[in-house]
Amino acid sequence: MRRIDTDLPGVCILEPDVHGDGRGYFFESFHAGKFDALGLQPVFVQTNVSHSARGVLRGLHYQWPRPQGKLVSVLFGEVWDVAVDIRRGSPTFGRWTAAALSAENHRLFWIPEGYAHGFCVLSEHATFMYQCTALYDAQADAGVRWNDTDLAIAWPLSVPILSAKDSIAPRLAEIAPERLPVAAP
Repeated sequence: MRRIDTDLPGVCILEPDVHGDGRGYFFESFHAGKFDALGLQPVFVQTNVSHSARGVLRGLHYQWPRPQGKLVSVLFGEVWDVAVDIRRGSPTFGRWTAAALSAENHRLFWIPEGYAHGFCVLSEHATFMYQCTALYDAQADAGVRWNDTDLAIAWPLSVPILSAKDSIAPRLAEIAPERLPVAAP
């Protein structure tokens, strides 16, 4: 497995070793020892799967005060996946990075606690998997507006299909500081 660091601390793309032949392919999407060798020690407690049509945008989501780290991947189709640093006091606060994830490239995207996360579907349909380090908590559920002009995320679509919740999410500047994670000293 290969780790590709992004310009945001802790956020990385993982490329597994894929073994394929005429029957198909096999790869390890998680191996504790290999992750540890790459400097990652997540403990997953919940796995979620979503299926969406082309043009659906989910995000930007986070939990606070019970944050989740997420290892995300695509089982079918293709998405453009985004992580945004929303940690108060972070030198990269408000910056984002993105990765193209697909069933063909087998890439995984590690998004540590303290980041907002979202993705949009580029293929006809996509099946997306999230491995999370904390259980979903409706009381901690929060979001940032997908098209916040201060973030200036270069989404590859201009008119996405959104949930009601995502369409009214606040801009990052409108979120009370106590509703945002804090960067570790």
